[in-house]
Amino acid sequence: MPSPDLFPAVTLSSDDYARLLVLAAASAASEPDVSDYLGAELERAMVVRSGEVMPTVVAMNARVTFRNEATGRVRTVTLVYPSEADLAAGRVSVLTPIGAALIGVAEGHSICWYTRSGEAKTLTVLEVEK
Repeated sequence: MPSPDLFPAVTLSSDDYARLLVLAAASAASEPDVSDYLGAELERAMVVRSGEVMPTVVAMNARVTFRNEATGRVRTVTLVYPSEADLAAGRVSVLTPIGAALIGVAEGHSICWYTRSGEAKTLTVLEVEK
């Protein structure tokens, strides 16, 4: 199992960054924990021009395959904005703990994230499709 980096590098396009910054602020009252986590990820993100994000980095509307390191389960989801979320269709909101953890992480990197109940989990990004 790869060793998780609690804070692997995060890269975001300027467009995603701007929209996510507004979203994190707007959701502070309704989703304070996830909003805080997303805000912290945005603070440490390397922001690049739109179109310059490497294709191996998770961006909004990217299809992401990742592995839960505790169970070995592999899952593929599409990372979306809250209004487009549909778990049954594999569309995960960036305003969920796992969505906020995935944004900006590159293929091959692991990240530790926390469920809404506070349980620590580690996932590894295996593939990104844009």
